[in-house]
Amino acid sequence: MKKSHVLAFALVLLTPALAYTFAPRSQRERIERGRYLVEAFACSDCHSPWVMGANGPQADPARYLSGHPAELDMPPAPEAQGPWITSASASMTAWNGPWGMSFTANLTPDDETGLGRWSEEDFIATLRNGRHLGRGRELLPPMPFAAIRQLTDEDLASVYAYLQSIPAISNRVPNPRPPAAH
Repeated sequence: MKKSHVLAFALVLLTPALAYTFAPRSQRERIERGRYLVEAFACSDCHSPWVMGANGPQADPARYLSGHPAELDMPPAPEAQGPWITSASASMTAWNGPWGMSFTANLTPDDETGLGRWSEEDFIATLRNGRHLGRGRELLPPMPFAAIRQLTDEDLASVYAYLQSIPAISNRVPNPRPPAAH
């Protein structure tokens, strides 16, 4: 068989597989892909407040992905010492380091305090550019946006679709605090 015939035959066989791979996903498939990615990236580890469970600390399922609890006013962080330059709250939703104090965002679709009014484009731009709404203040540690920005637009759109599908929780997260003056 000539090489050109082999190539043509391979393209005939692969075209349906490639078409499926790049075919637009249904909304349900996008949401499921988004759920998978949110779980794989362990978003809940920081964006859901932790509570003490029967087996130790765990994410609070009643406040899934709702960010730092508005009612949890954080005192000044402990002084950084030696190699310990970062500290985290027991809720795992407030972090302090050389950048100041950061609070994990409410990722639920609440219109007033979460992502409810965000467009898919805003969400993707935020994770691509590392800036709030793609153009505002910088995202702060421990947000791993440098890794997340590597996802495809389709994967980020799937994460957005999933986050828009979960229950909305009203929870206004505080603004970041600048580093303490010494």
